[in-house]
Amino acid sequence: MKILHLDANHPLLIKQLNDLGYTNHTDFTASKLEIEAKISEYDGVIIRSRFTIDKQFLDAAKHLKFIGRVGAGLENIDCDYAQQKGVFLISAPEGNRNAVGEHALGMLLSLFNKLNKADKEVKEGKWLREANRGVELDGKTVGLIGYGNMGKAFAKKLRGFNVSVLCYDIKPNVADKNAVQVSLQELQEKADVLSLHTPQTPLTLNLVNSKFITGFKNPFWLLNTARGKSVVTQDLVNALKSGKILGAGLDVLEYEKASFENLFKPSNQEANNAENNTNAIKNLPEAFQYLIHAENVLLTPHVAGWTVESNIKLAETIVLSIEPRVCLPSQFGLRLQEFVFQRADGPEPLSELPLIW
Repeated sequence: MKILHLDANHPLLIKQLNDLGYTNHTDFTASKLEIEAKISEYDGVIIRSRFTIDKQFLDAAKHLKFIGRVGAGLENIDCDYAQQKGVFLISAPEGNRNAVGEHALGMLLSLFNKLNKADKEVKEGKWLREANRGVELDGKTVGLIGYGNMGKAFAKKLRGFNVSVLCYDIKPNVADKNAVQVSLQELQEKADVLSLHTPQTPLTLNLVNSKFITGFKNPFWLLNTARGKSVVTQDLVNALKSGKILGAGLDVLEYEKASFENLFKPSNQEANNAENNTNAIKNLPEAFQYLIHAENVLLTPHVAGWTVESNIKLAETIVLSIEPRVCLPSQFGLRLQEFVFQRADGPEPLSELPLIW
């Protein structure tokens, strides 16, 4: 069985698939059309976010059995059409959920305590204690929209703080010991902090807009480690200016490319240098210009799920998800029931994990 890898990932991914008897090829540079010309030779594809796997690609992939997405979201894949063609889909939210939870907590504490602002000022020779007086997380109510792998991981991190954690999800009965599931209205009435942990779907596009923001009873802090297009940036900026949103930690931005690659890389593929990047920043909307200068906004380049550890765990998750769907366990003398992932709320046998999300 032949697998084509379209993005570079941890070497462990290919090594473990080689050990299981697969033939692995890599192509990190060819165009989508060039890949489509040869994809019929392959039974599986491993991708991060290099390009969209659409109907045209799937029609060309005549022998494709599975697509493995090294990450959590599947919005760059035509999931309905893939499943119509009998292609099963694998993503790896277990692999980077802990990283996302830690990143969200780090952003929140940094915003509350003005760490980035204070660091910058001290390095500039400014010693401003009163101007950098922080806010404590203790006693606050944190609202999570989306309570799957990422939301649960963040809620677990919050257990060490004296906070109330509320979650809202379109699925019923997802709450656990770390969060209470409530209606969206109740979350908006009580939350001091809002953190997004949703996939990109028609329901979540432009979710955080002016109407949504004004629905909150109190001023609140916003975290987004999910998808950039869930937040209307201009409406966020207006709320920051008015004080309705007290501060924002954004790992994702509305203006990102579908590949999530360099936001500042010019479309004409000019060299990635400081001058070109500065010009690219100037060409972005005025709302983004506000964000990069606002002291109560913390920005990171879509790296919440990118850690040394998650790079390994993502690879392992993909392998362990492919194996029981494609291989006979006895073929390699493996006892799959012994594989255990550490869920956010405890261990769970691999056999109970969903392989199609």
